[in-house]
Amino acid sequence: MSSQIEKKVIIVDVDNSNSSGKMNPKLRRLIQTFCVVLLVSYTTLLAYQSLSRATINNSLESVLSEKLSLKDKDFGGSFEIEESRHRLKEALSKSELTSEIPSATATVKPPSTTLHDVFISVKTTKHYHKSRLLIILKTWFQLAKAQTWFFTDTDDPEFQLKTNGHMINTNCSSSHNRKALCCKMSVEFDTFIDSDKKWFCHFDDDNYVNVPRLVRFLGDYSPREDWYLGKTSIQAPLEITNREKSPQKVKFWFATGGAGFCLSRALALKMMPVASGGKFISIGEKIRLPDDVTMGYIIEHLLKKPLTVVDQFHSHLEPMKFIRRDILEDQISFSYSKNKEEWNVVKIDGFDTKYDTNRFLSLHCYLFPHFHFCPR
Repeated sequence: MSSQIEKKVIIVDVDNSNSSGKMNPKLRRLIQTFCVVLLVSYTTLLAYQSLSRATINNSLESVLSEKLSLKDKDFGGSFEIEESRHRLKEALSKSELTSEIPSATATVKPPSTTLHDVFISVKTTKHYHKSRLLIILKTWFQLAKAQTWFFTDTDDPEFQLKTNGHMINTNCSSSHNRKALCCKMSVEFDTFIDSDKKWFCHFDDDNYVNVPRLVRFLGDYSPREDWYLGKTSIQAPLEITNREKSPQKVKFWFATGGAGFCLSRALALKMMPVASGGKFISIGEKIRLPDDVTMGYIIEHLLKKPLTVVDQFHSHLEPMKFIRRDILEDQISFSYSKNKEEWNVVKIDGFDTKYDTNRFLSLHCYLFPHFHFCPR
């Protein structure tokens, strides 16, 4: 790197006794020495700045490259890594012009989620073991045998065997009133807390769960953060009157249990002081509302954690026939219902409606055609 040093002519006025008009030799040497020292110092400074900038740039590129290489498996490919390196080189190029040090940051991805991390609970009752559970056990349960638990209200040796010991008798009432529903949800919640799982996902016995899609979906969220994921069944927040102290209006959203919902472990742990050990039932009785509404009341009103609406959850409260076939693979849950003689089911070809009234068999074979009972 070159530089020009402007030399100034210094005129020294010697005393009048120097009749020859020449500069004092000692003074001349002093000025020459000063100029040499100044020149050497300036050149050294320029060389140091150039070397330091190159070292910093190389260090930044090395550090970021190392981080990106460690994240290669998470990204599942090299496109984003090459893109990040390209952006880094641009930043380094700009720093050459501005002498500014760019900040190298990488987006932190949520911890990777696997099927093992998910606790799936299915609320049912003895009246529906044969009519509803059999189709679940034949289809999506096969994709998550170790992760799925059925919460019922009676001992059933036959289905205990069919579920590989995953049938839990909650000892709650078999009726469909709010206390019975909250009782089962309370047992579901406590069972999850006692597990080592990162996600609690509740579904009803009339839900079909696209298990691989559920796992991929949860991979976009961190279980170490507070997440309440589900779908509403009403157009506006529910408004109730809280009469605990002075009457006041309370508004909150809740995820309908008929479509399913998921809670992160971080949020579930925060709920423990007000929801574990049977406290969930007490709150449900206090507000006089069923289990899914009680869940929303605790999370949104008491803990002030918002519901994140997920459109890929579906309940029997919405028309299943409007779910397009080309987006079925992207949906998380499905449901069905019968109103008089008309079935509210997913519109899909497959098995004869005489044998597949709720269309779960046909849906399962469309999503996972490798199962042995699917038509070839």
